[in-house]
Amino acid sequence: MPQRAEDARHPITRHPITLGVTLGAILDGAARRVLLPLVAGALCIGGVGRLLGWAWSDWFWMAGTAVVLCFLLLQIALTLRRGEFGLDLIAALAMGGALLLGQNLAGIIIALMFAGGEALEGFAQGRARREMTALLDRVPRSAARYDGEQLRDVPLAALLAGDRILVRQGDVVPVDGLVTKGIAVLDESALTGEALPVSHRVGAAIVSGTTNAGDAFGMQATSTAADSTYAGIVRLVEAAGAARAPMVRLADRYALVFFALTLFVTGAAWIVSRDPVRALAVLVVATPCPLILAVPVAIMSGISRCARRGILVKGGGALEQLSRIRTVIFDKTGTLTDGRARILDMMCDTIDPRELLRIAASLDQVSHHVVARSLVLSAGERGIVLSLPEAAHEQSGAGVTGRLEGHLVVVGSWDYVRAATDDTPFAAEISEWMRRDGAVAVAVGIDRHVAGAFLLADQVRPEAGVVLRQLRDAGISRIVLATGDRADLAASVGVFLEVDAVVADLKPQDKTAIVAAEKSAGPVLMAGDGVNDAPALAASDLGVAMGARGAAASSEAADIVILVDRLDRLVDALRIARRARRIALQSVYAGVGLSICAMLAATAGYLIPVEGALLQEGIDAAVILNALRALHGGLWRRAGHAGLAPDELRALDAEHQALLDVVDRIRVTADRSHDVSGPDLDKDLEILDQMLRQRLLPHERQDDREIYARIRRQARMPDLLAGMSRTHMEIRRQIHNLAALRRAVSEHGANALQRRELQRLLYGLEAITRLHFAQEEEIYRLLERER
Repeated sequence: MPQRAEDARHPITRHPITLGVTLGAILDGAARRVLLPLVAGALCIGGVGRLLGWAWSDWFWMAGTAVVLCFLLLQIALTLRRGEFGLDLIAALAMGGALLLGQNLAGIIIALMFAGGEALEGFAQGRARREMTALLDRVPRSAARYDGEQLRDVPLAALLAGDRILVRQGDVVPVDGLVTKGIAVLDESALTGEALPVSHRVGAAIVSGTTNAGDAFGMQATSTAADSTYAGIVRLVEAAGAARAPMVRLADRYALVFFALTLFVTGAAWIVSRDPVRALAVLVVATPCPLILAVPVAIMSGISRCARRGILVKGGGALEQLSRIRTVIFDKTGTLTDGRARILDMMCDTIDPRELLRIAASLDQVSHHVVARSLVLSAGERGIVLSLPEAAHEQSGAGVTGRLEGHLVVVGSWDYVRAATDDTPFAAEISEWMRRDGAVAVAVGIDRHVAGAFLLADQVRPEAGVVLRQLRDAGISRIVLATGDRADLAASVGVFLEVDAVVADLKPQDKTAIVAAEKSAGPVLMAGDGVNDAPALAASDLGVAMGARGAAASSEAADIVILVDRLDRLVDALRIARRARRIALQSVYAGVGLSICAMLAATAGYLIPVEGALLQEGIDAAVILNALRALHGGLWRRAGHAGLAPDELRALDAEHQALLDVVDRIRVTADRSHDVSGPDLDKDLEILDQMLRQRLLPHERQDDREIYARIRRQARMPDLLAGMSRTHMEIRRQIHNLAALRRAVSEHGANALQRRELQRLLYGLEAITRLHFAQEEEIYRLLERER
């Protein structure tokens, strides 16, 4: 397609944004902007002239009809040249017949019906595309780049990876990069649907296309404009707008049948009545806008609805295919799991576990290693303030050494830390403890002493269980886990999520073979996020990429890209797709049915051409407005169902993250109770008791009395979440029993029985608290209120 001059100069990508202006598009635009007021004016002037007795008043009606007919014939010629057949031919025959038979009023009303239908289609499609075109409208054209210490506004095409950029308040982030100065408060709603601004501190990765909602900040580009996230999204949006759904093509095929039926009924009416005006009335009511307009409007509405939820669908074909999926294949890492290592367990010598994490994360700030980033992230989630290290030196892939607050600190692999520390009994003990399958071990040494270690592992997404259950409820009959990870790790995730099959140790070509094998049972959806998933995504009937942190290759290969880091958006997309398809079919069946009934009425002589034109216009409006229903609803929400706003959900998640150090402390105290006794044990228990009573218990009490109570009221179910309240009761009981046992231990010292009971209580309390947090996070996501 030829491109606009302004698009050719657009700096965001080397691949031009081809919004494509063809002659057909020009005619469509002209029809929607010019024809309606022109025809309406001709109708009014002719009507006034008829009332005043002007002999030439009919000429206005004839002229208005002729202008529209010429436009229509040119459109028909263009569509036939492209090998497409449109039912606009019926409207052309109706207008031509009205002119030949002298039915000038009927002709101008038919012309008004056509022009009004074009305008209504334009409104409907514009409304349906609004979420997608909003992305294109926000494309930046320049950026403020530092040249030395001077700021210069340069075209986006001039930006390179490594350039330093200033993002002013209100600016759209031009390229992907890292925050280097200040705090980036970004409005990410255009890309992810997230309602509230998100803060990013120095070192955080940010993506192009988001808007600076705070003060100006500095960033360093990590990509060119053409390779940025936003440029890729723009290309995907463009492809989505150009693609035609199979249902739209199917409607075109139905058009041939309907055209033949129309000619048959028209001919029959003429033969039976010997009245050409009655045949004209049949033509007037035969224009099936449900086939011409309703299907593409419903499909585009569904695509726009998905975009509002942070789901980019590359065209109507992908949306329609999604509604037919019966088998889903999931990659593991980054799709069913979070894709980032989280602290699974920790072991300390004499240092407080929170302090150990603070020291390790402070030193790891200088490293870009994925495990180091995970430790820094874990510290941030717990609200730990980090210090700046001095004289830090990183050995690639091994660890970091530096000075922190006057101490020599080393963080990294066991071999790296072991070489920089002395032999101690604790070092020998921790060496065995760190050997756990599926986990990455990070040791910490302080002043040549092994102070502790962390075990990190990729964990299943909190919403994964809900997503898989909802997929099955939505009609998905088979769920397969396909991963390149070891079989034991994959089997553990498969059992946890209860999938139908687990296939592990796969290479990219093996995943493609799995997709091919599963296709025998019906359409297959493949969901993944890595470069190695791209071939399987392309080979599946429908590829879904987790694009928030996934590889660009997977996003390009996929048919659907989930822009927000939430797996439950896949369920939203499935429900929206099925609703859009159902509404499209409703519009077709109801609209065509009404048109056929009107044709029969016209054949029997109950409708004259003018009445038929008005009736057909009403049918057109009804089916298009029905198709626009796909813009709303479609997500599972019961009347009166409780809901949590996104900001409430985010606040509850933050509370759980802030309490992780309390849960960690329970585990560390339990581990230390094997070895310490007397005043040391009493001090450990006293610190833990204060943390439990001052932080954990108030949180659980607030959940039960405020959050749970509000959810029960909104759902009108007084017993809802009773099982979760029972868990709160058990946590309180365990803490009470722990306090009683602590008093007994403090008075007389711990005997063997008391020590075993103490360990049982602590390990049990840790397990039930972690499980309870996971259950709450799953429930809260299930109850998230639709935006």
